[in-house]
Amino acid sequence: MSSLDTAPADSADRGAYSPAQARTIAAAVELFGQHGVGGTSLQMIADAVGVTKAAIYFQFRTKFEIVLGVATTELAWLEAAVDEAEAEQCDVTAREMVLSRMIDLTIERRGLVGMLQTDPVIVEFLADYEPFHRVMDRLFAVLETGDSTGTPEVPAAMLMAAIGGAAAHPLVANFDNATLRSHLMHLAQRLFRLPG
Repeated sequence: MSSLDTAPADSADRGAYSPAQARTIAAAVELFGQHGVGGTSLQMIADAVGVTKAAIYFQFRTKFEIVLGVATTELAWLEAAVDEAEAEQCDVTAREMVLSRMIDLTIERRGLVGMLQTDPVIVEFLADYEPFHRVMDRLFAVLETGDSTGTPEVPAAMLMAAIGGAAAHPLVANFDNATLRSHLMHLAQRLFRLPG
């Protein structure tokens, strides 16, 4: 087995992952999607990357740091979608844009999204992860419709759970991506009263 060829875990503390760390995170994403966090060992991650377990420990001191890396990497995709939506001048266009990107990202990661929403380790971690809450607050602001029914958190949470749950559900496992995307977008537009 080879060893990972770049800097140790301290670089993750600075928010930038080395290429070797990125490979470890990518392997963890795949394994977490298949087995959950609890069902994925460091040895499994090492085997998937093609290195020794010691090489993984050189990059990340603990499994928790790998979970943090997965959460940070996946959150970056959603944050980029929110950034794009916030740059829009029209609220309706912004909502449509962020919904479209969320659906696209979910369909691209069907197995992983279901795990992110239901894995007890990830759920507990995200409940206390401040960067996640900041991105969610921004997402809620984009999705706010200004109606009098209350805060946007409930419809936004319902939408995210529905999109992730539907994309990973066995009933739609045989749907091609374009068909599934069309259905999810139609339902999201109805929920947020967007032009269809």
